[in-house]
Amino acid sequence: MSSGTQARGRSGLGESADGPRQEDAAAESADGTFRAPDDLLKLGNQVCFALAVASRSVIALYRPVLEPLGLTHPQYLVMLALWEQSPRTVAAIGRELQLEPATLSPLLKRLEASGLVRRERDPKDERMLRVTLTDKGRRLRQKALDVPPQIIERLGLELSELESLRGALHRVISAASDDRRVSEPAAG
Repeated sequence: MSSGTQARGRSGLGESADGPRQEDAAAESADGTFRAPDDLLKLGNQVCFALAVASRSVIALYRPVLEPLGLTHPQYLVMLALWEQSPRTVAAIGRELQLEPATLSPLLKRLEASGLVRRERDPKDERMLRVTLTDKGRRLRQKALDVPPQIIERLGLELSELESLRGALHRVISAASDDRRVSEPAAG
């Protein structure tokens, strides 16, 4: 193995013992911008872009499936949380869905207007607002059981692929949440 190959193997930057190779160096294009061979700023290389497009695309698949239930996608997420546990405090729902109160409150108002949930002050602590499923909200769960299979069919992916993707996304969420907590200044 030559020293140039060794340097390239170690750094991964395409350097020889004499410095960067001409074909690997950044080059000025006709428009005056510089581009590296594996440009880190290419849109197609961005995780944030892939996540944003995937999110919008998948949520769009849900719209026609949820419409017969009278739910939007964010309302569906609230109902999923309540089908797991009801009653719940507004704060607990917000933590579970990672939604701010200003976003969650209008969703709950619309669900209450639809007769799916009831919001009440906790008699033990008037500061806490509890959200409870109504009978209509509980019955809607049976119809909602058809949603996941329809989405899987529309995506056209194997269940194992989707489970693997979900696991990877949970790891990304955890890593991003951990990073956000570390970078936020302490309250006080």
